[in-house]
Amino acid sequence: MPDETEIERAALSLEPRLRARLAERLLASLDSLSESELEGLWAEEAERRDRDLDSGVELARPSEEVFRDARARLK
Repeated sequence: MPDETEIERAALSLEPRLRARLAERLLASLDSLSESELEGLWAEEAERRDRDLDSGVELARPSEEVFRDARARLK
């Protein structure tokens, strides 16, 4: 069975229309998760982000900068 990196690489090589369809199906598949499963996934994601910030893998940005960039992209 291919690993996560191989699956991601294959998915990203799809043409945009097929990538969009795959993304839609993957997101829809999350709708069937229970509330406790969703909470567990969000807790894992929060812990991963915290580790990444602590280790320097990710850098924090001031919220003003984030909102400024978001507004600029929406124009």
